[in-house]
Amino acid sequence: VPKPNSTAVTVFLFEGFSSFGWQHRLGFFVVFLTLYLLTLASNVIIVTVIRLDHHLHTPMYFFVGMLSTSETCYTVTIIPRMLSDLLSPHQPISIQGCATQLFFYLTFGISNCFLLTAMGYDRYVAICNPLRYSVIMGKEACVQLASGSLGIGLCMAIVQVTSVFGLPFCDAFVLSHFFCDVRPLLKLACTDTTVNEIVNFVVSVCVLVLPMGLVFISYVLIISTILKIASAEGRKKAFATCASHLTVVVIHYGCASIIYLKPKSQSSLGQERLISVTYTVITPLLNPVVYSLRNKEVKDALCRALGQRPLSPQ
Repeated sequence: VPKPNSTAVTVFLFEGFSSFGWQHRLGFFVVFLTLYLLTLASNVIIVTVIRLDHHLHTPMYFFVGMLSTSETCYTVTIIPRMLSDLLSPHQPISIQGCATQLFFYLTFGISNCFLLTAMGYDRYVAICNPLRYSVIMGKEACVQLASGSLGIGLCMAIVQVTSVFGLPFCDAFVLSHFFCDVRPLLKLACTDTTVNEIVNFVVSVCVLVLPMGLVFISYVLIISTILKIASAEGRKKAFATCASHLTVVVIHYGCASIIYLKPKSQSSLGQERLISVTYTVITPLLNPVVYSLRNKEVKDALCRALGQRPLSPQ
């Protein structure tokens, strides 16, 4: 129940990086803007190359393209506003604007979790059931997995946004973060948030622990199959097809788990902000670099798009 004589909040202010001096904020702006532009450029290049090159019209690259598209939308939701606040702190954001940002942030963030799970399933079928790969991972199945990932993201985001913005906000209006996220918002509510914190924890478990468990099971089966391959070259090639995906999975789920599964009592504002920067600014750039731009098939496709000879023989 709101306190007597309290004033209902209609706007929020991000604390963000306002505690830093102008020179530090300008430095952050240059670094984050550079990373953002690199992320946009690399993701656009990947989606375009996958779209245009028929050699990449496979289930694996279909999911890579979907992940790049989702990551682009995800960064657009957070980073432009953060860059604006670095140059001009204390710009207000309306409650409606905050709810919209949270909705799209959760939708694409959760979709990414399940897209990575779908990619793990794709690698499992490719290595453990190669003879039926083209049948199991047909176009319809790929579309259903991608649509399901987005659908889960939408549903979970609606649950979270409804839960958080059903609360009254009064008096306190400074968010100790650089974007609208669940935990900082719950701290500003002027009523008991126990139920909302339970909802947040349950959703976090569903969108992190469940996908991580499925990916773990996939890789147990994948590694078991790879170890049965007779030739060392065959084992090396099979491991290489999974290395990029596994790297992205560890980075993505690792950062997200620290943010959303860590007990509130153990949360440090500085640590949370640093991890959030990694999760929202750096990780979206690592995905295309690790997963695609280091991949020989993507490099060959880029060479063909530029009219040059591919790096590896066809």
